[in-house]
Amino acid sequence: MDFFISPAFAGAAATSESASPGLLDFAFPIILLVLFYVMLIRPQSKRAKEHRAMQTTLAKGDEVVTDGGLMGKIINITDNAITVEIADKIEVKVRRESINSVMPKGTLKKL
Repeated sequence: MDFFISPAFAGAAATSESASPGLLDFAFPIILLVLFYVMLIRPQSKRAKEHRAMQTTLAKGDEVVTDGGLMGKIINITDNAITVEIADKIEVKVRRESINSVMPKGTLKKL
């Protein structure tokens, strides 16, 4: 159990190192926070920003993939909904936020 609680020794001389916390004691949490920001928060916010920009530039005739995996061509755009044609005369209305990505033109014909 010594690894959970350090034993106390009577008569041990207090050194200056154990009396005051070192710079490393304060730097370690700060380094962890910076690393957490660089590795997790910053890339996620960058992807979210790119996704919002993609959603605002959607136009009629774009070929898109929805979050559910449906691929189709945009035929109508409103403020909140987008009508996507997934086959001949088969239209699906989806929310603007559910558009996952925009495919290059002509991709649907190749499939």
